[in-house]
Amino acid sequence: MNRRIGWALAALFWTSFGILSGLQVWLSMIAHHHSVPRLLGYHVLVWDAWFLATLLIFWLARRFPVIPPRAASVVIHFVAACAIGVLHILWWIVLLLWMKPYDRMTAPAAHLDLSQILSTRLPLEFALYGFVLGVGMAIDFYERYRERSVQAAQLETLLAATRLHTLEAQLQPHFLFNAMNAISSLVRNGRNDEAVTMISGLSELLRYTLDHAGDQHVALEDEVAVLRRYLEIQRVRFPDRMCFDIDVAPNARRGAVPALLLQPLAENAVRHGIARSAGPGCIEVRAFRSDGYLRIDIFNSGALGEPSNGIGVRNTAARLQLLYGDAGTFNLSGTERGVLASVSIPWSEVA
Repeated sequence: MNRRIGWALAALFWTSFGILSGLQVWLSMIAHHHSVPRLLGYHVLVWDAWFLATLLIFWLARRFPVIPPRAASVVIHFVAACAIGVLHILWWIVLLLWMKPYDRMTAPAAHLDLSQILSTRLPLEFALYGFVLGVGMAIDFYERYRERSVQAAQLETLLAATRLHTLEAQLQPHFLFNAMNAISSLVRNGRNDEAVTMISGLSELLRYTLDHAGDQHVALEDEVAVLRRYLEIQRVRFPDRMCFDIDVAPNARRGAVPALLLQPLAENAVRHGIARSAGPGCIEVRAFRSDGYLRIDIFNSGALGEPSNGIGVRNTAARLQLLYGDAGTFNLSGTERGVLASVSIPWSEVA
């Protein structure tokens, strides 16, 4: 709660308390025909003094909390309760003698027994002190809880972002290692022109990675463009037995997807499908919108075999879980024609 609003509510509470107290006294003495404005003004001034006491008690509650109980804090609050109670009673007496709220029925100073007044009113003052102290402790506890909740949420966000960056950092060296191995293989086999083409394509992929470093989401059309470049590079390795086809629905091109989401899945398809097959193979990519979700399917010919647990598959599932929770799904399954990797995430567009 905003502190100014809190203090305004506290002032309103004590003013209302004074008005109600004055009305109660006036109704009980209505036959005496006392001045209503003077009677109400008197009680408002009496109880508005507790607003200043409230400020002090709230400060003491934060500075000297009584939970867990400590002897020093208990003594400080007891002394404060006595001091505030006595001062408030004296203030009540001063106002009584000055304003004479009960007209001729107001007792003169000579008829006031200070010891009796203190003994009868101090228990009420102590009760009010305990009430205000309890409210102050509750507010302080709530503010601390809210602050810790905000800090915990910020820490959770930071940890999630750190984990995402860690996953991305794991993907990039893995991709570079495979690409450099492929280039080395081309050079050893005397396919220098193809190696140069692959190096050129690799530089474009690295530029894309650097340009989107730290970005959690990119447009699907940008991700598909770099995927196409990646598959063209891989086709240099397998010119006689690899083909690919990419089909993105027009209304899905501006969809927001995690950066470098598709490349690890395509790499997995090449590595476990095309590279292991002696015959020709094909990779098919389909992206479309469906019922508020963006669906991306990557199919490769071949057999699923043992369930894949490579870094690309693990990191894809982990990134989707961090970014979308249970709303994002990733499935890897075998079909009659080959292997299908399916990604489904809530639909959103890049800014």
